[in-house]
Amino acid sequence: MTRDFKEIFVTGVAGFIGSSLARALLKQGVKVVGVDNINDYYDVNLKLARLATIESDPNFTFYKADIADKEVMEDIWAKHPDIIDVVHLAAQAGVRHSLKDPYSYVRSNVMGHLVIMELCRYRAGFRHLVYASSSSVYGGNTKIPFAATDTTDLPLSMYAATKKADELMTQSYCSLYGMAATGLRFFTVYGPWGRPDMSAYLFADAIIKDQPIQVFNYGDMSRDFTYIDDIVSGIIAALSRDLNHDHKVYNLGNNNTENLMDFIGVIEKCIGKEATKEMLPMQPGDVQKTYADIELSQKELGFQPKTKINEGLAKFIDWFLDYHKIKR
Repeated sequence: MTRDFKEIFVTGVAGFIGSSLARALLKQGVKVVGVDNINDYYDVNLKLARLATIESDPNFTFYKADIADKEVMEDIWAKHPDIIDVVHLAAQAGVRHSLKDPYSYVRSNVMGHLVIMELCRYRAGFRHLVYASSSSVYGGNTKIPFAATDTTDLPLSMYAATKKADELMTQSYCSLYGMAATGLRFFTVYGPWGRPDMSAYLFADAIIKDQPIQVFNYGDMSRDFTYIDDIVSGIIAALSRDLNHDHKVYNLGNNNTENLMDFIGVIEKCIGKEATKEMLPMQPGDVQKTYADIELSQKELGFQPKTKINEGLAKFIDWFLDYHKIKR
């Protein structure tokens, strides 16, 4: 970390990426003020278990709060007048769920983002807002790999549309009020403490329980799977980038696309059991392929993903078995 960070505000701190970032910052001696509403989109116990890994650190302060609740967030913000850097990761996640409950996505991802920007806007000496966007914003783009300079006007889900809205709103705030902000388009993050609705967790859980896994588009899909430690390194690099009261957007991906069937094969090998596969058509809102062009991230952030899929999935399976107390 190149800047002298004393205290950082992290939203979504009980989430997969948020808790991982908080652990890394606390290890570097940085104070972390974390906010999360601990909603029940997936198992609350997993979120609480993530918090348990950091809550005893004297440099960690936690508030259970909804980022879309303006008054509550203003009260929390006022208690920490020295914070001038924010990593905003809180959001309603999940592409498919956004087809079922679009209102929660607009509340969390649009209103919540607006509340955070308003807090930053009025903070004297505010330095930098780093926020989570998503590879989903590339939507129906056919040019591969996806570059941060590509147009993103074809979202295929409400989740993607709200993340695109976040980028547009941030651009307007930076133009109007001279804020500095960095948007990070994450590409299919996986690893220890990962979300139960993501493919690695879903597949591992089903294989161990001798249940079939659902393989969409009959297996003809590929993703730029990115290991959590590489994502955290990228966020910290973005926090430390040179600022000029501007808004920049970067890809954080592994710069490699993995075929879904190969991904499943690695999980099967790590567990030592073959999956029963239920081959299904493409789901609404999904894209066939993601692949990150990270040239800009490498050049301006020094971002360099290091974790290969075999290594990353092995670490994930080790954590999964330990967390669920499953013997090999």
